[in-house]
Amino acid sequence: MNPTRITDEQRQALASQHDGPVPAEDAETHQTYFIYPEALHQRAMQALREQDDIAAIQQGIDDMEAGRLIPLEEAEAEIRQDLRFPPRER
Repeated sequence: MNPTRITDEQRQALASQHDGPVPAEDAETHQTYFIYPEALHQRAMQALREQDDIAAIQQGIDDMEAGRLIPLEEAEAEIRQDLRFPPRER
């Protein structure tokens, strides 16, 4: 996808906001969007990924502490079945 070109007005707003975000309203739909530098977007996305990772780890800890566990062999068998791998030979 090719980026949309910003206007001179948006460029000036970004410069005055020191890295944004700069609100921009669609004249037809009145929907508000925010314009900010790519580096800020990348940092925000990384922070969200880390937050999701921490939540997944906490869910695993909560499951373990609540006794919601299955034996490793059973988990492996389920994964192999889901991925359509042949059962492990014993």
